[in-house]
Amino acid sequence: FFLLIENAFCIFSLPKKYFAGEIVLITGSANGIGRQVALKLAPLGVTLVLWDIDDEGNKETSRLAQQNGANRVFVYHCDCSNRENVYEQADKVRKEVGDVTILINNADKMIGKKFCELTDEDFEKTLKINFFSQVWTLKAFLPAMVACNRGHLVSTASTAGLIGLYRASDYCASKSAIIGMMEAINSELYHGGKRGIKTTIICPYFISTGLNKGFKSTKPSFLPVYDPEYAASRIVDAIKKEKFYLIMPPAVHLLGLKTFLPRKVVLFFESYVKFPESMEEASGQK
Repeated sequence: FFLLIENAFCIFSLPKKYFAGEIVLITGSANGIGRQVALKLAPLGVTLVLWDIDDEGNKETSRLAQQNGANRVFVYHCDCSNRENVYEQADKVRKEVGDVTILINNADKMIGKKFCELTDEDFEKTLKINFFSQVWTLKAFLPAMVACNRGHLVSTASTAGLIGLYRASDYCASKSAIIGMMEAINSELYHGGKRGIKTTIICPYFISTGLNKGFKSTKPSFLPVYDPEYAASRIVDAIKKEKFYLIMPPAVHLLGLKTFLPRKVVLFFESYVKFPESMEEASGQK
C-alpha cells in the first residue's frame, strides 16, 4: 500500500535532480555499494571524493570511475571510526576540492554475534563506524550546506533499523540511531526554512557484499538478497528523485508493521523464511 502511494507520487513528481557540477563525497567507497554508487555517478558530471581505509580498493574505484567518464576524482585515506581523522580529512577536502554538496554516508560494519557474545569493544566499534561516523561527517559538511541552503544528505541505514534481526543487536542499534537522527535533522531543516537541503534514508535488506557474505535469499523469494550494482542503481535513482526513504525490497514494508502485529507472528515469519539459519551460516565465515 505504502509502496503504491510512493510510486504514484514519483510518477507525477518534479523533474529529476541534475548532478552536473555537484561535489559528491562517498564513505566506504573502496568496494561494494560505495564503489557501485561511485561508478553510477561517474558519467553524470560530478566531482567524486572517495573515503576509505582500503587504499588499494579506493584507487581501483577511482580508476574505474575515470573509465566510466568521471573527470575529477579525489581519493583520501580516512578511518571513519576515528573522529579526529574524519575532521582532518574534511578540512583537506574543503581546501583541495571545495564544499561537499552531496554527502553519501555508506561506511558500514557487521559483526554477526549474539548479544551476550558481543564485547563492549565490539559494540563501540560498530557504533563508531555505522553511526558516529555519520554524526561526524554531518558536523563537518552540513554547515556549508545550511549557509547556502543547498545540498543533499544520503544515509545508508538498513532494514535492521526498522526490524530487529537475529545476531545483529549492535548493528540494529546503530541503524535505528541513524534513522532517528536523520528524521530529526530533516525536521530541523524543514522548519528552519532550509528546504533546499534534501535528505534520503536508504533501508535495504541484505546485499551481496563482503559485509553479508554467505547470507541467502529466502525461499520463496519474499526478501531477495540484491546485487550491489542493482542496489546502487536504485540508490542513485532515489537521490535523483529526492526520495526521503528508499526501502527495498517491498516486503520490508509489511515487516515494518510489526507494532500492529503480534510478536509471535513476526517470529514465526522469521522461522518460515529460515532467517536465523542463514545468519548462523553467514556469521560463521570470515
